[in-house]
Amino acid sequence: MQDEIQAFLDHLEGERRLSPHTVMAYRNDLGQFLAYLEGLEPAQRPRGWGNVTRDHLIGYLLAMREREYAGTTIARKSAAVRSFFTFLLSQHLLTADPTAELDAPKVVRALPTALSPEEVDRLLAAPDPATPIGLRDKALLELLYATGMRVSEVVALDLDDVNLQTGTVRCVGKGNKERVLPLYPRVLGILRDYVTIARPHLRAREDSQAFFLNRRGQRLTRQGLWLIIKHYVDQVGIQGEVTPHTLRHSFATHMLRGGAGLREIQHMLGHASIATTQIYTQVTLEHLRKAYDEAHPRA
Repeated sequence: MQDEIQAFLDHLEGERRLSPHTVMAYRNDLGQFLAYLEGLEPAQRPRGWGNVTRDHLIGYLLAMREREYAGTTIARKSAAVRSFFTFLLSQHLLTADPTAELDAPKVVRALPTALSPEEVDRLLAAPDPATPIGLRDKALLELLYATGMRVSEVVALDLDDVNLQTGTVRCVGKGNKERVLPLYPRVLGILRDYVTIARPHLRAREDSQAFFLNRRGQRLTRQGLWLIIKHYVDQVGIQGEVTPHTLRHSFATHMLRGGAGLREIQHMLGHASIATTQIYTQVTLEHLRKAYDEAHPRA
């Protein structure tokens, strides 16, 4: 049964050209599903994917609920299983899809959390640009908020991706889709200072192409970026959970409140569907509702 999972993963990577991070998520989700099936009593254990029934799938969903998985996690793992069986059917490895009549788990989509403009100002002002690390951190935070790029996109940037002459940055998002984003003059100046002043001090090898480097001169990792943001969030005393994705949410929310259209924000965020971007209209409506309730004399 593991062979079919590997064939599916090869299909995701080679034909659908999904990112290594996404393929790894599928690998983990399907590996967990297979472990569940193999852990069943011998009489209930399927001998192959063609023997997996709707009851097996319902039992898996119940097992995840018993372990108190979040609704979004259950929905994601269920979607991975559905995609896998769709693939098996397309390859004529199955004659029927056991997920066809299975109801998708209901997920209440939480509104993304955004910082206030004042909190963003405090966070971006926290790094000390007088040191190489501080200047790198300032460039990193400014770029995240200026573009709304994903963490994976920022750490994957190479020197050639940031064009200081045209004032643009090129990034590759989900599905290997490339987009070019504008940079305003303030962030351009900070990026230029980082490249000319700070980065040479951090660089371990002359031929290094990674744009953001860690203290060892290697490409900055997702985990390293998260720790940088956590450090400055604690330093300036911002309350609540703040992750690298919070700056992406803040970028989109503030752009929408500032008058940008949904289509423009969709392009800048790299969303495949406008429906994904529309959640930010809910954030803005929540903001307006709060202001209305506080200001209207009869509210």
